Amino acid sequence: MDDIKNALVSLGFSGEMADDPATLDLFSHDASMFELRPQLVVAPKNTKEVEALVKLVAEKQKHKPGLSLTARSAGTDMSGGAINTSIIVDFLRHFNQIEKVTDTYIQAQPGVYYRDFDEASRKRGTLMPTYPASRDLCTIGGMVNNNAGGEKSIEFGKTENFVNELEFVFADGIARTVTPLNKAQLDKKMKQKDFEGKVYREIYQLVDKNYDEIKAAKPHVTKNSTGYNLWDVWDRETGIFDLTKLIVGAQGTLGFVTDIKLKVLKARTDEGLLVLFMKDIDDLGEVINKVMEFKPSRFESFDDATLWLSIRFMPSFLKILGWKKFIHLLITLIPDGLQLLRGIPKLILMVSFKGDSEEEIREKVHALHKELAKHRARYEINGFEEDPTEGKAEKFWIMRRYSFQLLRSKVKDKHTAPFIDDFVVPPPHLTVFLPKLRKIIKKYKLFATVAGHMGDGNFHVIPLMKLEDPNDRRKILPAMKEVNNLVLKYGGSLSGEHNDGLVRGPWLEMMYGKHMLGIFKEAKSIMDPQDIFNPKKKADAVWEYSFGHIRDHF
Repeated sequence: MDDIKNALVSLGFSGEMADDPATLDLFSHDASMFELRPQLVVAPKNTKEVEALVKLVAEKQKHKPGLSLTARSAGTDMSGGAINTSIIVDFLRHFNQIEKVTDTYIQAQPGVYYRDFDEASRKRGTLMPTYPASRDLCTIGGMVNNNAGGEKSIEFGKTENFVNELEFVFADGIARTVTPLNKAQLDKKMKQKDFEGKVYREIYQLVDKNYDEIKAAKPHVTKNSTGYNLWDVWDRETGIFDLTKLIVGAQGTLGFVTDIKLKVLKARTDEGLLVLFMKDIDDLGEVINKVMEFKPSRFESFDDATLWLSIRFMPSFLKILGWKKFIHLLITLIPDGLQLLRGIPKLILMVSFKGDSEEEIREKVHALHKELAKHRARYEINGFEEDPTEGKAEKFWIMRRYSFQLLRSKVKDKHTAPFIDDFVVPPPHLTVFLPKLRKIIKKYKLFATVAGHMGDGNFHVIPLMKLEDPNDRRKILPAMKEVNNLVLKYGGSLSGEHNDGLVRGPWLEMMYGKHMLGIFKEAKSIMDPQDIFNPKKKADAVWEYSFGHIRDHF
């Protein structure tokens, strides 16, 4: 990579470049089970330097096949989307400025941590609500590129709904503003003689020619991060063409996002929680339907394995939370500890309600409590807890949000293997689906926690495995196939939030069919004709390649 480094220096590149072993080791992993060792890590200081880098790689690739660029910020991606074997572009180091904060939107760079974005937003009494469970660790660039969602998606949808405008470096190495266009604006854009005009013409022709098939291919679930979001790019009825819909969730495979305008909403500070401790899940579908009638703002769950993990590694929360919050957590858990003496629940459901006053929220929580209490014996729900304030409910959200972090760091000689970690199944099918899922987990003798966004039917199943053991590695493919087939049998999606990357990209043909996969590949080719950006991911992923790069040492 000396030629690349020398060329960048000659172009006036002022950002950092590193290819020492320690740096390459650090950037060879994200939060997935894969390892791809890069040859160079660069940290551009501004958009001009990103443009220069893209142009240089496009030129050099003609004589150096395999040269490519992968964007990375916090590296919390669980699908292998933030690693490659060529050049990593680090957006965390310099692209970390919040540029403008208003009551309706915030403009910021992709390397801004969501926690900092959220702090700036809350000072104005606003919220960008599509944060994932890794809200304290992730950046907004990762949220945009994965089309993140989380505990509030049931009410607000996903990140795609909050992107107003993007600064985007196209494959020709030129940054341009991307925003929704009406038909007249689109026609003008398509008449341009440059690469941007070509992209708009060809993407429009692709989606218009295959309009009905593309619209029909959209998964019938409340959240989806698989494939390319072509179904929302062009709408004949409204006449709106929105290329941001294609870029959001593309995992940096089409170009680089260098600046983001995200819509924010007025925050409602009061929230109440109803917790259900379920001894079995026979009537889960019925319970879900009843809860959904009450229109909760959040509807989350975690299983008995997650509960025991939280109890077993309770001291770890001290490091995460600090003394004050840790002591509060211990004290507030005592009533639930007494509840557990009645029997360990198989599933804990958390139903949240927002409102403009504590009284309004208390009425909502109590009404659902009363409704479900009528059927208490039938549902075999062995306990309720009403928390009219968010502070008292914090202990449950802590368990839910930090379970994966504990798994990654605390379970001896086993490692997280997120390969069935993000599927979505329409909630009415969950009563039948979940027991079948548990049978598959048991069949392959996987220790796995199950947590999820119950209102969306979106589950995170995180097996713990000895990935360096060939016997455990052999379980991955057959277990994945069985779970994927089960998800698709019930009309689901293989990913609601975590995206395709290396792990689910190879199964897009199974989910969408050969022709639709071909349309995805064509969209990629239009946007990135030289395959510069993040190769071997999403529609270009191949399982043999992915499997060959599963980590074998830790």
